[in-house]
Amino acid sequence: MRLIFYLLYHFFAKHLPPSFSPYGFGAKRIRYWVCKHLFAKCGRNVNIEHGAEIASGRFVEIGDNSGIGVNCVVRKAVIGKNVMMGPDVVFIPDSHDFSDPDKPIQEQGFIHFEPIVVGDNTWIGTRAIILPGRKIGKCAIIGAGAVVIHNVPPYAIVAGNPARIIRFRKKSAGQT
Repeated sequence: MRLIFYLLYHFFAKHLPPSFSPYGFGAKRIRYWVCKHLFAKCGRNVNIEHGAEIASGRFVEIGDNSGIGVNCVVRKAVIGKNVMMGPDVVFIPDSHDFSDPDKPIQEQGFIHFEPIVVGDNTWIGTRAIILPGRKIGKCAIIGAGAVVIHNVPPYAIVAGNPARIIRFRKKSAGQT
């Protein structure tokens, strides 16, 4: 049954127009219905946008009222509730092993990491890149084009390459 939904997503639903498109009537509901059967967990009122790359979906969990933006790549992640994601965001789930400099990298295999975790009420801007195994705290904002190489604390606003904390959304959040 999973194979049927996989094929349905990748050959049909993924290519439907964006949900905000005037001719995208029903596309959001169709992608949601298909992804409910693919994702490990799928909350209510989830929006998977046009062109989102989810691989098999079995390593994706997404909470209520969250969305995966247009052309995003999310293959191994735990996404909380009320998470907004701009277009072209990339979650990098794994990395190449390059520990042996005497051996070609493509022959060394992969290093598998824990899923990327995104806390509730987080906003991830357009074309942000989240590296393997990172955790983004609740209520954080990831600026457009940011490259997240470290965990992001709750309420932090980060931007840049590499992403750095610009400020906190709550005055007491950055104090420990």
